[in-house]
Amino acid sequence: MSDVDDLFDAWERAWSGRDPQGFEPVCDPEDVHYEDPLTPEPLESADAIARHAQRLWAGFPDARVQQTGPRLFDGERVAAPMKLLATHTKELEGLTPTHRFLIVHGVAYAQVRDGRIHRIRVFFDLYDAAVQLGVLPKPGTLGEKALLMLRGFGLRQR
Repeated sequence: MSDVDDLFDAWERAWSGRDPQGFEPVCDPEDVHYEDPLTPEPLESADAIARHAQRLWAGFPDARVQQTGPRLFDGERVAAPMKLLATHTKELEGLTPTHRFLIVHGVAYAQVRDGRIHRIRVFFDLYDAAVQLGVLPKPGTLGEKALLMLRGFGLRQR
């Protein structure tokens, strides 16, 4: 298990260290697939994952990833609970800095091959992150109800 812990400690350091080269030693050099709620299709190289991380670092220069619980490993697959802590201090793809601090809990589910990450999918609540940034209204509020009405939900024909 310590090999898997070392691998995922290095994965978290790559995200936290703002070093694009940090992904190369942890990813399968020939065949890696990465997905999260912000990737429209799988990323298929350590370089592509690094470019994705650079987007995060551009808007959240203090972003860091931390382990939040024990990692579960069955010999091939790993479930690694983690959280992202970051402050939105820079423009991010047209989104003006909110200067809000956010904590996004997630879990990485990965397949490990030859001591490296082969396939990895990170799950987190994108809506909650948007609420924390003030981009979307909190659930149950009048703002959420208004947004749903604009989208056509809650309208009844009589």
